[in-house]
Amino acid sequence: MRASFFAAALVLSAGTLAFFVYTPMPSDTRDDITVVPLPPMKPPRAEIIFGGDMMFDRFIRVTTEKNGGDFIFSCLEPLFRSADMVVANLEGPITRSASVSVGTKPQEADNFAFTFPTSTARLLARHNILAISTGNNHIRNFGREGAEETAQYLREAGVGFAGDLPHPATFEMKIRGVPLALISYNEFSAGYGSASTTLGEIAAARVRGYLPVVFAHWGVEYATTSSAYSRELAHSFVDAGAEIVVGAHPHVVQEHEVYGSTMLATGGGKHIYYSLGNLIFDQYWNERVRAGLLLNVVFGANGVESIEELPVHLERDGRTCPVL
Repeated sequence: MRASFFAAALVLSAGTLAFFVYTPMPSDTRDDITVVPLPPMKPPRAEIIFGGDMMFDRFIRVTTEKNGGDFIFSCLEPLFRSADMVVANLEGPITRSASVSVGTKPQEADNFAFTFPTSTARLLARHNILAISTGNNHIRNFGREGAEETAQYLREAGVGFAGDLPHPATFEMKIRGVPLALISYNEFSAGYGSASTTLGEIAAARVRGYLPVVFAHWGVEYATTSSAYSRELAHSFVDAGAEIVVGAHPHVVQEHEVYGSTMLATGGGKHIYYSLGNLIFDQYWNERVRAGLLLNVVFGANGVESIEELPVHLERDGRTCPVL
């Protein structure tokens, strides 16, 4: 490299000008400098696993008391840990109240009155279930007080929630740079999570720059196909801006639809899964209720990029295991 010279003028204290010439030293003229470019920024990408209904009372409570709570998730743990987080439906409240459903028969009223151990929220967090929908027909089995207790335990465990608790039906989060809004719709509620509030929450989330993910509790129990009402409602959610719609409550897996709307500025269809069936439950009387579905959904900055369907099976010992 050729050395360069420059002259500079310096004003002395006497008011005269003095000039000097700077000659670079050899060490100042490096031609062996390697410029290392910065690595390209990775695009935002979040991997979320969605699951169906979770119930931690009756036989599941007895099993966890005997074998520990981690036992029922032991088959799922590697899969759940591979994702950024897991989202599912919590089918009942977490309270200090004693169980009234343990030992009951299916035809008895108390068989459907759920309360989950106070350790449930920490159990969810320990297995990467870091956001849940609480909009369902069992969350108030122990009244408003039970719902408030549930919210308290979930907050303490660091588990986000959206649904029929003393808070709005939307939980906003940013996962690896992807802004997601979990919005709970509950067919069995006239307040939080009703159709009108859900449509409003979807539109508002889009305005705030979040991708709306609707978790819907709807339909007819044990029906293998969705109801006309659910389909119409799901379409309206997509028309309002929902990025994906995931359903629960029927306790069996229902159909999957890709619905495209001309109202969507981004174009293309959006995925609707009307029911993922059971995730953690003590229903074993036929293969339909023992078969659940997980969704491994990859979100980018602009929406869903890919979906992998992962079947699971409810074992009679209380565990839920992937179908290999």
